[in-house]
Amino acid sequence: MKRELQVTADGSHTIAIPDMNVTYHSTHGAIQESMHVFIHAGLQAVQAPAIRIFEMGFGTGLNALLTLQYATTPVYYYAVEQFPLTATEVEGLNYGNAMHHYPWNEDVKISDQFTLHKAHTSLMTVTPAQTFHLIYYDAFAPAAQPELWTKAVFEKLFSFLEPGGILVTYCSKGDVRRAMLAAGFAVEKLAGPPGKREMLRAIRK
Repeated sequence: MKRELQVTADGSHTIAIPDMNVTYHSTHGAIQESMHVFIHAGLQAVQAPAIRIFEMGFGTGLNALLTLQYATTPVYYYAVEQFPLTATEVEGLNYGNAMHHYPWNEDVKISDQFTLHKAHTSLMTVTPAQTFHLIYYDAFAPAAQPELWTKAVFEKLFSFLEPGGILVTYCSKGDVRRAMLAAGFAVEKLAGPPGKREMLRAIRK
């Protein structure tokens, strides 16, 4: 699977996979998208003295990096990635690569406020030992990986969340929203990041 470094509209990097016609982040701006979807609509919407976050799709590590920078309470960050970037791909990123140098499959205390666990596995097989206040759902788009946007997947994610927990994703397709509703979530549409009209935020009531 060939992957290529690509500069997005805000100057930050993403990774493109030409054979799948997908990118890891929006071509309208990788950092802009992550800030809008995951930090503003996700992290800053959670009220807890300490926050546990589950990320589907560690990818370039951008969401974890921004969370480390913007979190105001202690964070336990558990990210799943089945196909990690290579060392060469990581070194090319223009917003830092520190998150990639930490070992996989173990808790790593990066600071007093931030603990990282990168699970080298698939979403379908992962079994975290804890529940979470927030899920960053950053899988490839449904056109590329429809199996990751089904009712069964969202039922699994629902079970990962604390009552009142939040799931945020850049995707706003009707089929995805209906799958979330069928899994038990309350779902709201929010204004999307630059280049995208809407995004979704789902809540476990």
